[in-house]
Amino acid sequence: MTPNPPSDSGADAVDRAKLTELRTVLLKLHKTLLDMERRDYEREHGHVSTGELFRLVLDHQQFGWLHNISEFVVRLDETLAGEVPITPEDTRSAIGMARKLFVPSESGDAFQKRYFDAIQRDPAVVMEHAELARLFNSEPEVRG
Repeated sequence: MTPNPPSDSGADAVDRAKLTELRTVLLKLHKTLLDMERRDYEREHGHVSTGELFRLVLDHQQFGWLHNISEFVVRLDETLAGEVPITPEDTRSAIGMARKLFVPSESGDAFQKRYFDAIQRDPAVVMEHAELARLFNSEPEVRG
């Protein structure tokens, strides 16, 4: 569910649209990764219902690495639902944090390693990562 935005004006509307796009791309990526983990889990343990999957997502370590994405989307939702206008700095900061988090790496942190493995084994994840990279490439990277 997309948060109801306060009335948009000027720059706020542009930055709100960018954060909304980031949110949409991350939700699609999260769904793709969740589907991949569900298939892997079901291969080993058998079919799970939607309710059981929800419990697994919350409690099972196989799905735990996906919490980073969920938490990131919640932060975006809070920003988008807030009363304060969204600034270019808010947008740069959110995109910058996403750039750092979604670096697939064999030698990175635990999330980056799992993300790297997911990209190696699921073409659907590759496609969603390409969409995220496109979004990153459309925004200048802030150094500092």
